[in-house]
Amino acid sequence: MSPECRTSGGLSIQPLAMLPFAPSNRVAREARAAYSFPVSKKNEHIADLTRDCHGQGLEPHYLGFFVCFNQGRYFEAHEVLEHLWLVDRDGPNYSFYKGLIQLAGAFVHLQKNRPGPAASLFKLSRANLEKYPASHEHLDVSKVLQLIASWLNKLAAGKPSLNFLTPDTAPRLTLPGKF
Repeated sequence: MSPECRTSGGLSIQPLAMLPFAPSNRVAREARAAYSFPVSKKNEHIADLTRDCHGQGLEPHYLGFFVCFNQGRYFEAHEVLEHLWLVDRDGPNYSFYKGLIQLAGAFVHLQKNRPGPAASLFKLSRANLEKYPASHEHLDVSKVLQLIASWLNKLAAGKPSLNFLTPDTAPRLTLPGKF
């Protein structure tokens, strides 16, 4: 694994930009072996995105969300975390995961220069994340809520046709001790 894949907290993650779009036959076999049911192409892709997130002390799909998000791969971030959200429908983190998925979705809309739908998803994300304490699942939720407020303010003050999301303004989410 290359040096840029290591973090100060011991988390080792291969940059997703280096991963192939379609998983190799080896990755597909490993994904099928990890599950006791048939694995779809989507599940193979998600397994590929999260494979280096295993054994890091947190759920691999949760870590994979942050890796994808911080690389500006917001759609993939949504896809990775959706796995946890779907299995936690009656669990305590249902709205938390839903809020993070909506946050990623808002940035997908900004990438496509659709500020209206982005603002709507930012508001839904805020409503879901406000249900949790300032720190939840190693995430500073209060900072995420500040991020949402900042982007809503930018969208409200800006010209609708101006895309505020650039490589310089792309947000990063951090997990203390991880990245």
